[in-house]
Amino acid sequence: MSGPHRALSYVVRVAEDPGDREACFAVRKDVFVVEQKVPEDIEYDSYDADAVHVLAVRVDGVPLGTGRLLHGEAAAAKNGDGDPAVGSLGRLAVTARARGAGVGAALVRAVEDAARARGLTAVDLHAQTHALGFYELLGYEAYGPEFPDAGIPHRAMRRAL
Repeated sequence: MSGPHRALSYVVRVAEDPGDREACFAVRKDVFVVEQKVPEDIEYDSYDADAVHVLAVRVDGVPLGTGRLLHGEAAAAKNGDGDPAVGSLGRLAVTARARGAGVGAALVRAVEDAARARGLTAVDLHAQTHALGFYELLGYEAYGPEFPDAGIPHRAMRRAL
């Protein structure tokens, strides 16, 4: 079957081994650096080392998407009120061929599960403005003014867990 809403068999898991982390970074490079022209030197940062990364992979092992959760002091530095009990979802990326198949929503839910497992009370994110509707459907609410990040308009959003 072809088209944007075709059935797609995949699993989402926490990226714990080096191969999974490399797959996460490869998806981010394809989506952010190549497709959206985000400078590579700002795509990868010091937060990557301690973040929880999640990875969606097709049943044959092809990476489809990724996201990361910052928690503790790293999240407090990113969220709207400096609260270490609020996680920070970021670097959510789905490959062009996997869009429309539910991969992004599954990744968001996996990040939320990781946040709950760490006792966090909410998740913040910085959404590209074109993606506000996607996150609103998942229960996130925008707050604060629009701001640029890597030259792309964003809004802060939050969802209580």
